[in-house]
Amino acid sequence: MLSSLLLSLSKNKIHRNGSLTMIADCSRRQAFFFRRTDVLSGLVCRFANPFQSLRSLCSASDETDHTSTLVQLCSKRYYIIRDSIHGGSFLPGIACPYGPLGTELRKSILDKWWTSVVMCRPQVFGISTLHLTRTTPVAAERTLQLVDRTALDHILNQDSLSWEQTREALRKLLDDSLPLRTNLLQGALEQYLPSLELVNRRLPFGLAETGVCYQTWQGQTNVPESPVEVTQASLVWFCSPRTSSQWLDYWARQRLQWWRKFALGPSSFSCSDVADGEEGERVARGVKILYRFPWGSETLETLWNLGDVELLQTHKGSRAKLQCRDGRKSVVPHVISVCGNIDRGVLAYLHNSLQEMKKTDSKQRLLKRKVLKLHPSLAPVKVALDMGRGPTMELRQVCEGLLQELLEGGISTWPGYLETMQSSMEQLITKYDEMGVLFTIMITDNTLENGLVQVRSRDTTIKETMHISEVKMFLTKYISASENA
Repeated sequence: MLSSLLLSLSKNKIHRNGSLTMIADCSRRQAFFFRRTDVLSGLVCRFANPFQSLRSLCSASDETDHTSTLVQLCSKRYYIIRDSIHGGSFLPGIACPYGPLGTELRKSILDKWWTSVVMCRPQVFGISTLHLTRTTPVAAERTLQLVDRTALDHILNQDSLSWEQTREALRKLLDDSLPLRTNLLQGALEQYLPSLELVNRRLPFGLAETGVCYQTWQGQTNVPESPVEVTQASLVWFCSPRTSSQWLDYWARQRLQWWRKFALGPSSFSCSDVADGEEGERVARGVKILYRFPWGSETLETLWNLGDVELLQTHKGSRAKLQCRDGRKSVVPHVISVCGNIDRGVLAYLHNSLQEMKKTDSKQRLLKRKVLKLHPSLAPVKVALDMGRGPTMELRQVCEGLLQELLEGGISTWPGYLETMQSSMEQLITKYDEMGVLFTIMITDNTLENGLVQVRSRDTTIKETMHISEVKMFLTKYISASENA
């Protein structure tokens, strides 16, 4: 039996025997991802593309077309990079290769999350934990481990080993391998004790972190689960047992308001209580922040009232050293876990902001105008700077001067004037609307004569004329007002 199993493995075939599952062969990284349950039962290996088919979309043709348009637009306008390997990872809300604009959008969402949760609250502190840890997460239903492929091949290729020796060697290899974090909760639980002195053992307080986690995902039935990356934002709130229910309600309201704040259509965001038993016995109560996609509602953020069980398990059940002051009493705090899926949040805001409107061009042809109306504070590019007809050298010098002034003011600017291919004004507007650019500034020969530039708004399509010296102040006030709205 052993020899046939090893022979099959060497030929990269799929076999099962027991409850240890090898999730993916990452040959370029010379590593294997493992999901471990019980080594003694045997070995199962299966090889899978980490990004398989998408979930089936809604049958309604208009919703399907809208989703297809979004994927094409995001690929065309530098938000995502689609290829044969990662192309299917965008819609399920797991990490995919982002283009320049998608990277900036995700960064903006993370920055806004961090500001609302950490910077605006006196008792929330940022932490940073490792992707790899020797500690097995107490809250994890399964553990992903990174195993050295060279060491694995060395064991499997030793024909002289008996089945018992092979099993023992594999068990030792797994024991020596580090688990990958599947969430950010465990790191905060481990940093609870070092943080007590910081807060003078007073409740409540929170620990926040953002980063990449590794989870398993199954695109379709009868398709093996695969390891995927997910960008998470986590707040772990330690509070008195008597107020934990109120704090869960408070954070649920705050998080729903935050997601709606940056939405073009806030009604697509909602919250829902977790059904009894949906997340197992370890969760006393939970709330989900949802976004309504064409194929159904998906979870953007989850909030759990975990009680004190996992904190006690993490620190070996020592209640005395875990106690904090709640008024005159000393108590072991309850844990409120707030965990957001930022990759799915990127998808939600992109889907929510895409508008398709009919318009007539200069030749009276009926066209669809696609506009990515991202919130001004989230839009990756605030301004596109272009130039019309006129003395090329002089116009470019004006553009470069204005570009430098805007960049120094922290206003992200697209240098459209550097493009070598000539485009009509309609083509430029179409491109910048699909990129989600807030304003298009056109430098023309009039600018050389009197300093006037033309500024077009993405949202109103109105073109205004203003002096070039007023542009920076106008944009700064507009962006600032949108952030404080």
